[in-house]
Amino acid sequence: MTHTHFQIPGKLNLLLEIFVISALVVLLWAAGRVPNGWWVMLLALGYGILMNTGYALLHEAEHNLFHRSKYVNEFAGVVLGLFFPAPFHLLRQGHLGHHMRNRSDDEAFDFYFEGENPVWKHLQLYGILTGLFWIVIAASNILGAINPAWLGNKKLKFDRPTEALQETLNPKYLKWIQAEAILVLAVHGSAIYFWQIAGLRYLAVLFGFGFIWSALQYVHHFGTTRDVQKGARNLKTFAWLDLLWLNHNWHLNHHVRPTVPWPYLPFLREGTESPRGSLVAAYLRMWRGPRFTTERVQNRYAGRIIN
Repeated sequence: MTHTHFQIPGKLNLLLEIFVISALVVLLWAAGRVPNGWWVMLLALGYGILMNTGYALLHEAEHNLFHRSKYVNEFAGVVLGLFFPAPFHLLRQGHLGHHMRNRSDDEAFDFYFEGENPVWKHLQLYGILTGLFWIVIAASNILGAINPAWLGNKKLKFDRPTEALQETLNPKYLKWIQAEAILVLAVHGSAIYFWQIAGLRYLAVLFGFGFIWSALQYVHHFGTTRDVQKGARNLKTFAWLDLLWLNHNWHLNHHVRPTVPWPYLPFLREGTESPRGSLVAAYLRMWRGPRFTTERVQNRYAGRIIN
């Protein structure tokens, strides 16, 4: 079943994006006007919570579910990407590739295999849990602005998940990635300069999102069955937060039916009715770290370029 059987809430998504971006701009502007670091921490928390709503909207755009118009969908994704901050056309390829690699040997951060360095695998997972994953993506704007081809050409042979991602990047999006990366640097550089915000304060507010987003990136997959679609779980937090994050925690339902818009995910009934566990408990379990396994699951889509 495709998303044409479900109404895409385009107008609602647009209103939500306008609200979220307006609030994010105010939070960034306020970073240069609050009196001390405690206030900066509160701004970072607010930015983290609201931009995860922004990311949920960006995620809809990645799946062409933000709006029925392709052009509105693309534009909305690009604008939201500015507040990540990262090029939408890079994030999109990474996410769609995730749907192809999920739980295969190419994307199993909770395991390490014969011949892999267990220390590196632990550092990689703990980097996800502590926000370093987001820092790497945000820093890639510099490479993307200078020469986006470097993001795919310089294969990281020592890291299988990154190499698998690089192999799927489509060269036709390189100009988009470069333009968006330049725009990211220009927008945030201008905000820091014209609003006279100390750079560390500004980055601290952005990291409020970076930490939360990065920490949640594998929480729905850690320890799940090694199946590309069913290797996910539905989790829950507070009801208001689940709604604010646009049902993103109904993650198993999303992986089973990735063409279904966010309002309908809680109502899907296709063998995914297992009880929803706690998001916090699932996050804490990940600190056990990766473990050695001899079970191998090949990526059926290895090397397929993202369209």
